[in-house]
Amino acid sequence: MSRKVTDKAVANQTVRHLRTIIIGSGFAGLGLAIRLTQQGRDDFLVLERGSDVGGTWRDNTYPGAACDVPSHLYSYSFALNPDWSRSFSRQGEIQSYIQAVAEKYNVRDKHVFDCDVTSARWNNDTARWEISSSKGDFTADTIVSAVGALCEPNLPDIKGINSFEGEIFHSARWNHDSDLTGKRVAVIGTGASAIQIVPAIAGKVSHLDVYQRTAPWLLPRLDRPYTLPERLAFKHIPGAQRLSRAAIYAIRETQVVGLAKVPALMRGFEALSKAKLQFEIRDPELRKKVTPDYRIGCKRMLISNEYYPALDRDNVDVVTDPIAEIRTNSIVTEDGTEREVDAIVVATGFHVTDSPTYQTIFGRDGRSLTEVFDEIGQQGYKGSAIANYPNMFFLLGPNVGLGHTSMVYMIESQINYIADALATFENRNLRTVEVRRDAQDSFNAGLQRKLAKSVWSTGGCASWYLDKHGNNTTLWPDFTFEFRRITKRFDIDAYDTTTAPAASDRPDLKVVTAQ
Repeated sequence: MSRKVTDKAVANQTVRHLRTIIIGSGFAGLGLAIRLTQQGRDDFLVLERGSDVGGTWRDNTYPGAACDVPSHLYSYSFALNPDWSRSFSRQGEIQSYIQAVAEKYNVRDKHVFDCDVTSARWNNDTARWEISSSKGDFTADTIVSAVGALCEPNLPDIKGINSFEGEIFHSARWNHDSDLTGKRVAVIGTGASAIQIVPAIAGKVSHLDVYQRTAPWLLPRLDRPYTLPERLAFKHIPGAQRLSRAAIYAIRETQVVGLAKVPALMRGFEALSKAKLQFEIRDPELRKKVTPDYRIGCKRMLISNEYYPALDRDNVDVVTDPIAEIRTNSIVTEDGTEREVDAIVVATGFHVTDSPTYQTIFGRDGRSLTEVFDEIGQQGYKGSAIANYPNMFFLLGPNVGLGHTSMVYMIESQINYIADALATFENRNLRTVEVRRDAQDSFNAGLQRKLAKSVWSTGGCASWYLDKHGNNTTLWPDFTFEFRRITKRFDIDAYDTTTAPAASDRPDLKVVTAQ
């Protein structure tokens, strides 16, 4: 029986039991919620710590925020948007799209917003997950972690950072009440967020210092507004938008050959990037500072037409000396130079291989994900399951990330797999399902063999793709259509399972639920 979920209903009970609980509602969690609804499944909830759907596109509202994947590919295949305004969408437009999809498929009433999950523990006796949250306690037969990789800001461990008396905030927690106009500002970091922030604020501030640890490789951003005839075609000509999407996908997929299989082929991209650098920066000393010393693709390739010209402004300095400490109103580098600043923007990325959320998930043997990953590294099976965590699945788990195309494609592949797993769980009346350690080990050994030949392993750089064991536990080292193939159906033979007793033999099933 369908029932609308409200915060009041949750608050009026001690523990609520669900067949499935999804944690997180970005592209991944929302997509799975829609799929389960389409399958006629009603006994699930999405617990979302934010006040709305959207995930990273809800949280990252910094100036200049935009996607580096073309709009038509960065959307659900089942909910194409003919109204994209430009070829590379900006944050607000993407967030509006996600909200519109949630409304269209009527899944908002399956969410509990402002619900911070503080722990999830497997109970061997009841074969259930016990979830504690800021909106009460829950139990579930199965849970799905849809917590994205880019959700936990990584704050730098710099001496004196807490003593700074000016404005300081992370790019993912932008303080819109802070007016940077006319101020001396420092941006720490030169990653994907920084290269969008720097051009957006360089013309407003009195002076801008950009603290660079590693120079990024930049490629042209082929961004433009869509014309009215194009938008009309996308809306009214059958197949026009899908054809555009397919062409973008095919072009992007060709990059896999150089990234994952024959790194020498990346030299063409390198030549293009060097030509761009030569053309857009006049100062030879500055050009030398921002020229990378590793092969393109080893770190995330970035796209921008505005970053280099912003660095070339008279009121912008690139600082390559490491930061020694932060004082009440200044930053001191290791060469002893002290630079006064009024505000600091921390653009140092996210906890990816060491996410704090791993500390809150406890498996069959009582260990947290943090403890397991600390011992063996961040490993999983098809990015969707992890040994020692029965009845738990992961969207955007280990080795699902990409450096060349849309993560939404990978998310939909995993949704196929996990939705089939949950259906199999019910159809076979299973009590537990857990990926076998030997299947997981074999899968990961194959991944690492492929990764050893990739530019991420041979390109001469250190990156957030690698865990503390030196393994690339972030990226998928093959064509994305190959990932789609291996996740087309749930392969139960790779899992240990137990069968559930009849409902009449399980007194623990008699749980009062909200009406």
